[in-house]
Amino acid sequence: QVQLLESGGGSVQAGGSLRLSCAASGYTSSNFCMGWVRQAPGKEHEGIATINSAGWVSYADSVEGRFTISKDSAKNSLYLQMNNLKAEDTAMYYCAAGCTAAGGYKFWGQGTQVTVSS
Repeated sequence: QVQLLESGGGSVQAGGSLRLSCAASGYTSSNFCMGWVRQAPGKEHEGIATINSAGWVSYADSVEGRFTISKDSAKNSLYLQMNNLKAEDTAMYYCAAGCTAAGGYKFWGQGTQVTVSS
C-alpha cells in the first residue's frame, strides 16, 4: 500500500521560507512521477510542481522561480523548498505520486498546512 506523509508546514511571514518533506512508503520513488498540489480555501486544487522518474521538473507559473521540487531516492522522499513566500501561497499542500494521463495523481498524502501572513 502506497503511503505519503507530509511534514514541514507551518506559519511564516511574507518573504520567509519553508521546506516541505514527503516520506513515501510502499513503492520506490525513483520509479514514480511525483509532485506537490495545493488547495487554498474556497479554491480548486492547483498542481504546483512535478518531478518525473528522470528528474525532469516543471512548475506552475504562480511558483516558478520561488519554489524548488527535489527528491532523494535513497530516502524515498520528496521535498519542496519554498522561498519568498506570499500571502497567496497560504493553502493545504499535498504530496502526490503516480502521475496519470489526465494530469492528476494516483496517490495522495493527507496534506500539511502552510499559512503566510502579510
